[in-house]
Amino acid sequence: MSEFDRRGFLKASASLGALGLLASGVPAWAQGSSDARASEVLQKKIPSTGEEIPAVGLGSWITFNVGQDIELRNQCADVMSAFFDAGGRMIDSSPMYGSAQDVIGYGLDKLGARDRVFSTDKVWTAGDGAEQIAETSDRWKIEQFDLLQVHNLLGINENLPLLFRMKDERQLRHVGVTTSHGRRTEDLIAVMKNERLDFVQVTYNPIDRKVEDYLLPLAYDRGIAVIVNRPFRGGSLTERLEGQPMPEFAAELEAKSWAQLILKYLIAHPAVTCPIPATTKPAHAAENMAAATGPLPDDKMREQIAAVIGVLV
Repeated sequence: MSEFDRRGFLKASASLGALGLLASGVPAWAQGSSDARASEVLQKKIPSTGEEIPAVGLGSWITFNVGQDIELRNQCADVMSAFFDAGGRMIDSSPMYGSAQDVIGYGLDKLGARDRVFSTDKVWTAGDGAEQIAETSDRWKIEQFDLLQVHNLLGINENLPLLFRMKDERQLRHVGVTTSHGRRTEDLIAVMKNERLDFVQVTYNPIDRKVEDYLLPLAYDRGIAVIVNRPFRGGSLTERLEGQPMPEFAAELEAKSWAQLILKYLIAHPAVTCPIPATTKPAHAAENMAAATGPLPDDKMREQIAAVIGVLV
């Protein structure tokens, strides 16, 4: 990836705080105050505005679709609390995700955390996009979203102009378009070339690397932030790696789990802004955020990570 600016990459790597086991044997991300831990988290710039956001976010697909079960809703709120305390901000959802939007709204209410979240959702309809966005706003109880995206390009000819109008009228801060599972990549690339998007969202991980060939360089060149969905392949990747010994070079990155190693692989790419792993466990939310502290791999080590994982899975 010689087309990328190495100076920015090296500066980001050098500026990271320390992660790892302290003398007590407790992970660094679990030590000290939440403010201290959060201050170490790598921030990445949104190219179109220069605003910085933490380099790891939180997804809600499946994990937050818990309906009205109060125990499970409180568990999701606990995940959100751990995420915020560890320095996270971006939470992503969609009307397609069942009750996830309502559950996020419940969690934000319980935690009093609307001033802490980078609110990210989608419009997913071939019908009335404005009506759906109003319903989404009611579920989150948020008047202005930080980011709304056309989900999987559905109704893009109607919904993308709608989002741009909302942005022009200051009802919305950023506009994006999403795909997943490697679908409709060429269609997304065409939109990226012709529209001034703030964000795109794509599937990317050490196994699914197609976007490295053209889409990520295009996003970098066009100043489009990149959200990464399915960083763990919906959990199947980390499940298959569970119990496998970590490679020796993981110690150089102070990565204590496969999840952290994968996230470091992703956020080290100069075009990537924010992976959004989902989880049902507060400890995993904190662990994921800790991947945005400590050293990051260079290009050679990123290839080593992909090679090792490719062999094991």
